[in-house]
Amino acid sequence: MNPSDEKLWATLIHLSGIVLPVWGALIGYFVLKDRGPFVRLHVTEALNFQISLAIYSAAIIVLSIPTFGLAAFLVFPVAVIALIFMITAALAANRWQPYLYPLTIRFVKG
Repeated sequence: MNPSDEKLWATLIHLSGIVLPVWGALIGYFVLKDRGPFVRLHVTEALNFQISLAIYSAAIIVLSIPTFGLAAFLVFPVAVIALIFMITAALAANRWQPYLYPLTIRFVKG
């Protein structure tokens, strides 16, 4: 894959989390992980972030039960922060920079 394609796919894989949470990064990981070191770093990082985000969302749902829905107020701030992180990662990929999401559990190793 040529460098401009690597940059394009690395950028798009981060933005795919907005439309297809977890699935976009998972499909991107299996299709693009062997196409180059730059795109591999970014698809691995995006996948780890999306998995972590799914776990955090599930935890909020579980916490909403004993708190009678009060924990559900965390959904909006978490969604906004996740959106900011995904856009920041996409911008870093577009500038040919590595990006490591904060607050991410690294399940998949690059």
